[in-house]
Amino acid sequence: MPRDTYSKRSLGTLSRRLKESRVLLVGAGGIGCELLKNLLLSGFGEIHIIDLDTIDLSNLNRQFLFRFEHIKKSKALVAKEVAQKFQPSARLEAYHANIKDSRFNVDWFATFDVVFNALDNLEARRHVNRMCLAADVPLIESGTTGFNGQVQVIKKGQTECYDCNSKEVPKSFPVCTIRSTPSQPIHCIVWAKSYLLPELFGTSEDETPELDNTEDASNADEIANLRKEAQALKEIRESMGSPEFAQKVFAKVFKEDIDRLRGLEDMWKDRKAPEPLDFKKLQSEAASIEPTISCNDQKVWSLAEDFVVFKDSLDRLRDRLKTLLDATKSGVKPILVFDKDDVDTLDFVTASANLRATIFGIEAKSKFDTKQMAGNIIPAIATTNAITAGLCVLQALKVLKDDYAHAKMIFLERSGARAISSDSLKPPNPNCPVCSVAQGRVKIDPERATINDLVQDILRLQLGYGEEFSVSTELGTIYDPDLEDNLNKKLSEMGVNNESLITVIDEEDEQPRVNLELVVLTEKPEPSIEKQKPIALVKVPEIPRKPRAPTPAASEQANGTSDLNQRKRNAEEAGLSNGDDRAKRVASVSVADGDGSNPIVLDETQGGAILIDD
Repeated sequence: MPRDTYSKRSLGTLSRRLKESRVLLVGAGGIGCELLKNLLLSGFGEIHIIDLDTIDLSNLNRQFLFRFEHIKKSKALVAKEVAQKFQPSARLEAYHANIKDSRFNVDWFATFDVVFNALDNLEARRHVNRMCLAADVPLIESGTTGFNGQVQVIKKGQTECYDCNSKEVPKSFPVCTIRSTPSQPIHCIVWAKSYLLPELFGTSEDETPELDNTEDASNADEIANLRKEAQALKEIRESMGSPEFAQKVFAKVFKEDIDRLRGLEDMWKDRKAPEPLDFKKLQSEAASIEPTISCNDQKVWSLAEDFVVFKDSLDRLRDRLKTLLDATKSGVKPILVFDKDDVDTLDFVTASANLRATIFGIEAKSKFDTKQMAGNIIPAIATTNAITAGLCVLQALKVLKDDYAHAKMIFLERSGARAISSDSLKPPNPNCPVCSVAQGRVKIDPERATINDLVQDILRLQLGYGEEFSVSTELGTIYDPDLEDNLNKKLSEMGVNNESLITVIDEEDEQPRVNLELVVLTEKPEPSIEKQKPIALVKVPEIPRKPRAPTPAASEQANGTSDLNQRKRNAEEAGLSNGDDRAKRVASVSVADGDGSNPIVLDETQGGAILIDD
C-alpha cells in the first residue's frame, strides 16, 4: 500500500487540500525537524523551509534529521535533502537565509496557505507575525522550554497575534555589576565572554560606538573606566606573539585591575574586597598539571588547573588569530568570537571566569555549566518538541478547513493534573500595536521622496493627521514633533527601501487613531511624467479610532480573563516587552552620510546594561 493510504482514509477530502497546499516552515531546529517530518507524512504537497543557522554538535541529540557528517552545514539544506526520502513526491524548497531578508516580502508570504513558526528567536518571531498579518496568511506559532511548550493559531482579524500580550524583558545586568562588583557566577562568565574575549581577539571597545547613554552616575563612571582599560588591553594585544603575552594579560586583568578596585575603599565597606592573583605563584603550583585537564568538562577545576587552561587556551586562540591574519588578503581584520561549541573559546571563557570568581569569592563552575550559561541554553527535550510538532499539524488541519472556531491555544505543562491543556482562541487585543493597526501601501521615488513629503503630503493633507504623531521604522523613530531635523532627509537615506515598514503613531490626547502601518514600494517615475509627486498612496486606508478606555467598573469585570493571559505569558519564551519603540530614536544622520554606516540609534532603555540574551 502507498504510504498515504491511512492518512487519506482519516482525512477524506481534506487529503487533496493538503496535497495542493503550499506551506512555509520557518526554522529547521528542534521543532522544525519534527514538524517537517510530520508535514510530509501527513501529505502536504509543497513545503518551503528557511533557516539561517548551521548544524552544531549540540544539535544532534534532538534534531534527528542531522548526523555527525552534517556539522557546519546548512540546517535548511540538509533537512530538505534528508526529509525528501520520507515523501519523494512532495516538492521541497530550502533557503539558507534570514527570514528578514528583503526578498521575503509581503507578496512572497501571501503565496502560502499557512506559515509555521519553529523559531527560538523573539525578534524573528515578531517579524514573521507582522508579515503574516500584512499578507493575511494564517500563522501557527510554536515554542518549547524544557518540558513546557505551546502552540498558537494566529489569523488576522479573528485571533490574538503574537504581540497581543506583552513579553517579559530579557535578563540583563548593569555594567557596574559586571565590571566591578560581581556576586554570581554568571557575572564572571559574561565578563569573560562579552568583555575579555572581544578585547583580546575580537572588536575592542575602543573601536566601537559609545555604550548606551545613561543618567546613572555609577554606570557612567564604569563605562569611563572600561574605556581606559580597553586602551591598556589594546597595547597588550599588540604584544601578541611574544613570550610575555600571557603574563601581561594575566597581570592586567587579575592583578592590576583588581588592585585598582581595592583602592575604592567605600565600595568594600559592606562586602569583602577582592583578592588579586599572583602569576608566579600559580605558575609554580601548576607546574605538574597538563593542559589536557580541559577535556574533563564535568569537573570544577582547581585554581591551578584554571590557570593552566587559561594559558593554554590563550595560546591556542593567539595561534588561530595569527593564522587568519596571515591568510587574509583583504583589508578587513579577522576576529574570533565566542561559540558554545568552539572548544578554544569555551575553555578560555571557563578558565577566565573561574579565575575572576576566585578573586571575588564566588563559586567556580565546570566547563559544562559554563557552556549552558554562556550559551544561554535552556535544556531542550526531544519529546516536548515532538508533541509540539504534532499539535501544530493538528491545528493546521483546522486552519485549512477554515474552522477557526475549533482551533485552540494549547499548552504543554509538566506540572498539574493534565500534561496537555487548551483554551479557545481569543479575539485580537484592540490595543495591540501590531495586529490592531490600519494598513496601507505607499509608492515612493527613492531619489526624491523626503520625510517631509511623507509627513506633509501624505499624513497631514491626505490622511488628516494633526500635530501630535510620530513616524518610525525598524531602526527607530525618524520623526516626531521634537525631531524635525530629519524632515529634509530622503527616506532612502534614513534606511527606508523597498518593502520597508513605516509605522505612524497618533499621539493626540482625545481618542487617537489606531497605528498606521505603511508598506513601502520603491518606484522610479517614467521620464515622461515630470511633475509626478515623489510619494503617493496606492489606496487611501481606513484608520479607525482607538476604543475609549474602559470605566473602572468594566475593568473590574474583565479581571477574570487576566489569569489566562498571565498563564500565556508565562508559557512563552522571555523577550523584549512590546511598545511603541519611542525609546529608540534615529538621530539626524543619514545612511548615506560619511562612511555609509547605519543611522545612529540612541537606545535609552537599557541604562548601560549588557544584555545576556543574544
